Amino acid sequence: MNKNLKVNPIGKIEVSNDMMYIRVDKEYIHGLKELNDFSHAEIIWWFSENDKEEYRKIVEVESPYKNSPDIMGTFATRSPFRPNPIAVSVIDIADIDLNEGIIKTYYIDAYNNSPVLDIKPYTPSLDRVENPSVPFWCEHWPKSIEESGDFNWENEFNF
Repeated sequence: MNKNLKVNPIGKIEVSNDMMYIRVDKEYIHGLKELNDFSHAEIIWWFSENDKEEYRKIVEVESPYKNSPDIMGTFATRSPFRPNPIAVSVIDIADIDLNEGIIKTYYIDAYNNSPVLDIKPYTPSLDRVENPSVPFWCEHWPKSIEESGDFNWENEFNF
């Protein structure tokens, strides 16, 4: 197995008060063609602010969730402390400026200037699970992104 993988950012995330943006580098703008016909996209991005060698060795974390077990495996969380600090976020596509290479969205759970590694269209036939099961401590969480906006997330996290 090749241990050296080459990953190149294709753009970055820009966070402002009223809108958030995925800004695609000029050489990748044509890759956005026809994405505007989708309502949502998956953004694969790099937890750049947490890319430290000591964090990459962490495989168990203190639970970030209030009602979960105290210690959890990294792969059972969305923690930025992981062997490869890769994140995936589903965004709603508010608008796409194909000339500038900008995807506008209302929210993404990322830091400003986080590198974007890839963009994939959200397609229910491949990405949606009708009846997923989750642990008891989070079964009361919203069942969709649309419901998540009104949910009181402050009551769920330890930070």
